[in-house]
Amino acid sequence: MDDSEDTDETEADDPDETDETETESEDSDGTETDESEDTDETESDESDETDETDSELEDTEPEVDGELEIHHIDVGQADATLLIEPSGETMLIDSGDWRQGGAGVIDYLEDQNVDRIDHLVATHGHADHIGGHDEIIEHYETEHNGIGTAYDSGVATTSQTYERYLDAIEDHDVELLVVEENDHFEFGEADVHVLNPPAGDSGSDLHYNSVALSIEFGEFSYLTTGDAEADAEQRMVDEHGNNLETDVYQAGHHGSSTSSTAPLMEQATPEVAIISSDYDSQYGHPHDEVLEDYADRGIDTYWTGVHGDVVLTTDGESYGLETQHEFSTHAEDLLEEKPADDDDQASLTHSTDVATAPVAD
Repeated sequence: MDDSEDTDETEADDPDETDETETESEDSDGTETDESEDTDETESDESDETDETDSELEDTEPEVDGELEIHHIDVGQADATLLIEPSGETMLIDSGDWRQGGAGVIDYLEDQNVDRIDHLVATHGHADHIGGHDEIIEHYETEHNGIGTAYDSGVATTSQTYERYLDAIEDHDVELLVVEENDHFEFGEADVHVLNPPAGDSGSDLHYNSVALSIEFGEFSYLTTGDAEADAEQRMVDEHGNNLETDVYQAGHHGSSTSSTAPLMEQATPEVAIISSDYDSQYGHPHDEVLEDYADRGIDTYWTGVHGDVVLTTDGESYGLETQHEFSTHAEDLLEEKPADDDDQASLTHSTDVATAPVAD
């Protein structure tokens, strides 16, 4: 780091194997052989070994105290995710679109009584991801307890939004760290592992260098990849393999078909996906083929364009999700709800008029 989301195991007994074991307890002349002492010793040894194994597992299982909250803020065709760790430590990943100027995100943070942002992440420099960074830095540095550390891919862009973000960093002397794969930082009782961008000189493509994070809290894992597309996803699969396995996945690139590609999905195997995009997205997000793939994989799917704010809470073992608006989380239902490309209907009056269906467990 440079400055500047249970597997069940089923044990099957073979009846033939049991019969053989019982048969072997008699001699060939039919005389029953006393093996009770050997059996007792064996059972005792196995019990001791089992106790030791259980103890080792208990020692290696991460223990956490309290609940981690992950708030997927409905910011339209943009991204903004707030994480609150049990101790109150906070992380904001992206900050919405430049047209909003951070106002909606600031209001949401205020509603959550956030008085300091300990970790401020810019997945990449596009204005629908860092649109509120400058105003949020200004607000928290002057009205609250400031910004702890900012994180960036280090790949610059020439937009005015990006320049304002860097100016705010400089004006308020916020520590800025450029991150790359294999970097790690602690977030209270959670561990944050950087999976992208690649180490070293990786060019100037913003999406290829989008910051991707795996966040582990107890036995729960969460994967967010910003706008990483197929080439970056394949590289992460090749380089990080099992580290991509997750319980919950924030869909890459707002649910675009450029992301959530088969190699990543087969490696990550999420139970839940959360898509952040506008209901009537000018880009058609989430794309039909992505929703179809999620449906085929049986992934519970949340979409801010329909569900509004989506809040995940986990104690490190189990997790639950609450939505601002009630709607089905079956991807095929979301696909049916999605406006057609030639639909003249304006977007819903932000989902409040959507016919409700039970939220999937």
